[in-house]
Amino acid sequence: MTLARLAALYGVATSYSPSPDRTVQASEAAVVAVLAALGVDASTPEAVRDAVAAREGALRERLLPPTVVLWAEGRPAPDGKGPAPGPEAALASLASLAVLTDLPAGTRVTVETEAGDRVETATPVPGQPPLASAQPPSAAHLPLGAPSGTPSAIPLGIHRLRAVTPDGATADAHLIVAPRRAPAPPPRTYGFLVQLYSLLSRHSWGMGDLGDLAELASWSGRALGAGFVQVNPLHSAVPKPPGGAGDPSPYRPSSRRFPDPVHLRVPDVPEFAGLRGEARERAGLFLDQAATLRGSVLHENGLIDRDAVWELKSAALELIRGVPLGPGRCAGYSDFLAERGQALEDHATWCALAERYGPDWHTWPAPLRDPASPETARARTEAMDRVDFHERLAWLTDEQLAAAQRAAHDAGMSVGLIHDLAVGVHPDGADAWAQQRYFATGMSAGAPPDAFNELGQDWGLPPWRPDRLAASGYAPFRELVRATLRHAGAVRIDHVMGLFRLWWVPRGRTPVEGTYVRYDAEAMLAVLVLEAHRADALVIGEDLGTVEPGVRDALRERGVLGTSVLWFERDWEGSGLPLPPAQWRADCLATATTHDLPSTAARMTGDHVRLRHDLGLLTRPQAAERAEAAADVHTWLALLARLGMLPGGAGDEEDAVRAVHRFLLATPARMVGIWLPDTVGDRRPQNLPGTWDQYPNWRLPVADATGRPVTLEELAAAPRLHALMEVFRPHPRPGGGTG
Repeated sequence: MTLARLAALYGVATSYSPSPDRTVQASEAAVVAVLAALGVDASTPEAVRDAVAAREGALRERLLPPTVVLWAEGRPAPDGKGPAPGPEAALASLASLAVLTDLPAGTRVTVETEAGDRVETATPVPGQPPLASAQPPSAAHLPLGAPSGTPSAIPLGIHRLRAVTPDGATADAHLIVAPRRAPAPPPRTYGFLVQLYSLLSRHSWGMGDLGDLAELASWSGRALGAGFVQVNPLHSAVPKPPGGAGDPSPYRPSSRRFPDPVHLRVPDVPEFAGLRGEARERAGLFLDQAATLRGSVLHENGLIDRDAVWELKSAALELIRGVPLGPGRCAGYSDFLAERGQALEDHATWCALAERYGPDWHTWPAPLRDPASPETARARTEAMDRVDFHERLAWLTDEQLAAAQRAAHDAGMSVGLIHDLAVGVHPDGADAWAQQRYFATGMSAGAPPDAFNELGQDWGLPPWRPDRLAASGYAPFRELVRATLRHAGAVRIDHVMGLFRLWWVPRGRTPVEGTYVRYDAEAMLAVLVLEAHRADALVIGEDLGTVEPGVRDALRERGVLGTSVLWFERDWEGSGLPLPPAQWRADCLATATTHDLPSTAARMTGDHVRLRHDLGLLTRPQAAERAEAAADVHTWLALLARLGMLPGGAGDEEDAVRAVHRFLLATPARMVGIWLPDTVGDRRPQNLPGTWDQYPNWRLPVADATGRPVTLEELAAAPRLHALMEVFRPHPRPGGGTG
């Protein structure tokens, strides 16, 4: 009974391959620690032997796994419930469930659907006729052209599956019935990628807000023919601790289930117009302070102060709360509370308790660390006024998100807003508190050492436990995806490879001392595809970096688009040269850069090397780094020139940026993303990996080539932007034609 056998039984890796020709063994200590986080004692050889025996016995005796996936055939109905007109329908036959073949003969199998209907069958018994299926009462659930006595069809959704053997043994499971693929993108569309906080306008209160997002979508859709705007995660952040500073990273949120009200445009809240008397005078002072904050970013230090913005907005929102809601608004708020239910109550409770006890729930009084304790219920009641305040903020933010997506659709965008789903949550935040049973205690997600980072990465994000996800029918993941897609035309899944496996790092150890833990990717993808179908939204996976073999194929099979960044698209297994446009994959979002990479202008000029040198981040002499970067750019420019995409010559930076986008449009990529700072020559990355306080990550406004911040109004009128957008009007489609 080896540790490797026990690890395999729980999906824990004992080795990994950073490259096809190299295998690295995980440390025994890491494997033991990860198993302990899964509730398995592997501390001694005897414990390992006992754990293997117990696990193998449980698997032998198990009738059903905790979650079963069934992929529906045919095309789905518009409402995702019943069959579509025609011979095909998005229904699945109960008889096609593979798990039935492992059940004893004569086992009765029942599915109770989301709608409350029942579908039954039985495993065959030699010499006996099959059990006739119970007909569901709804015509939408009739069998798919099947004769009487054959298994009924099951609609899309999350259902309950029960098996009862002839000797009386029973088992229950969650049954996910999903379309075979997520919704497909339009034949070709393009749009902007932007970190929302960086997009200030003359109406912003010191950082970009949801009003700016709606304005950007409306303008770019109507004036430029853009089909989407992709933004950074808008998740709720962990508030700053007393006397400290908040974490500005949008990728370490308190909650991924609710957006942060710091993105609200306060004057657009309907009750703002209802302020009277002294309250109105105070509102005027808030507007003056907002102008000062905005001016400090645009004309003084050039840095966004999220904490100062929230301090001002929260004070204004407290004031607005004194304006009574009208009957219609009150009804809308009540509907929102009912719709978001316990999740919202938990989130608002955490926010209220964090105001009193600080933003790290691990330091709260012990009874309050349990969201279900009687003491927490009592504290919630005592703080109901603050709980209601935070619930109302979530509602107001949801309203403005909906308005931004409506603005995108009204502008003719084929996709609209693309929201970014961060890979995890802050260990001290609301989700980690409210859903703590689903997170692995003492573990952090990250990445193993590779060619780009010899030390590996520790993201400081607690990973989900795959066993408890499966036991819940992936309820936390379902809720998360559904919440993200409430007001979206698409979702970008950060580090989409995490649906398959995540690198777990035990607390107190370096990333080198971690190991991979595997998830049920089929179930995770089924949830993702089902929720995307219900929202009629696209799914884009951020599949950059080291990707396990087979992952991109599995994603493509389910209609999940990939992400292709120009500088990384090379023939890595052959010449190493840039891939010609025709050899790019079609099912992707193609871009020139991302928020973690140098802007296109910085690459062309070598400014990104200079920046890393100035910060002491280079591991080689600056001259060597600059020479390598220049050679890389030269290789790409030579290809662009050969393709006739660089009429201005290699010395024209602006035309080189345009040429890069001509190249992207020459690929078969279904979606082409334009990094908004590239349109005005911004030299700075929004985030510089490997830095913390050496560089102002997540605090930079969009700026021009000189570093001067550019407002949304200035950007819309910028000659450089319009010259770049001429590349897209009209733009060539794959296979000929224009669009």
